[in-house]
Amino acid sequence: MAERIVLACDWMDRPAWCDRVVALAERDWSNMETMKDLPLNALRVYALACAHGGVRAAARELGVAHSSVSRHVSELEAWLGVPLGNHAAGRGGWSPSAQGAELGNAVLAALQEIESATNAIREQRSRFAVTLSAAPSFAARWLLPRLPSLERSHPRIELSVLVNQRLDVLPAAGIDLAVRMGQGPWLHLECQPLMDDALYPVMSPEYWEEHGRPSRPHQLQSLRLLHDRDPQAGWNLWRKQFGPESLNLQVGPRLASSDLLLRAAAQGQGVALARHRLVMDDITSGELVRPLGDLEVRVPDAYWLVRPHSRQLPTAVATVIGWLKDQAKR
Repeated sequence: MAERIVLACDWMDRPAWCDRVVALAERDWSNMETMKDLPLNALRVYALACAHGGVRAAARELGVAHSSVSRHVSELEAWLGVPLGNHAAGRGGWSPSAQGAELGNAVLAALQEIESATNAIREQRSRFAVTLSAAPSFAARWLLPRLPSLERSHPRIELSVLVNQRLDVLPAAGIDLAVRMGQGPWLHLECQPLMDDALYPVMSPEYWEEHGRPSRPHQLQSLRLLHDRDPQAGWNLWRKQFGPESLNLQVGPRLASSDLLLRAAAQGQGVALARHRLVMDDITSGELVRPLGDLEVRVPDAYWLVRPHSRQLPTAVATVIGWLKDQAKR
């Protein structure tokens, strides 16, 4: 079609409108062939590298290794056949070339248009829809068992739960509300404490029996410690308050989540320092025991309700917040 338009225009004096028509026709036909070949992931990664001032900064933004970002940039350069960056001396010294900066700006502009379009669609969802984000262990052990209560109390609420611990993605990911563990509040977000917590040792009934039913802090020295990688739930907090001072914290497996930690304890692999809010159901069911009685390390304001700043709190989000606070009190 583009060829036919060019021939027709050659018979006249090539007015400006003719050039525009030819360009549009060529674009439409070429899109059919090239759109499927566009390295979209590489383009997105490269645009972020331009926007954040380097490969390492882009890697931090994406939560990936910087070698992965470098690979995407190299693939894009190979596809285009043009170098897109300048490597300066020193670690992490990288900047886009002139052509690369132009490409990065164009891709960023396109991504912003896509984001605006998707946000507009999100805004058209049901006014009863709420998207909540939480850490994996909290979602599995505290939130999930209580969701039937939310459905009974507020049947019109449509709650979606995302497992995500990053705070910087809340607005972009369309997250209305998050529950976070840690020492808040956090900048640029609306934060309010949800509930306290406590830390205490737990183990399986079988492990407790096999090791002579320990009931005093000094007896922890003879047990295999299971460690949560979260420093806010570390055995050093227990040792500081209850001892013994000789308790060796250098030995024992370290697990990436509270859920894995408690599963290991339930399987008789050792003694874990557990978060009360996450282990209470296992204590009630008898799957785990609390051998040292009421001794516990108090953790004030351990869980927070976090949401993006907004002028008005949607009714559905306010309903979920009220329900979470009620559950926390129980």
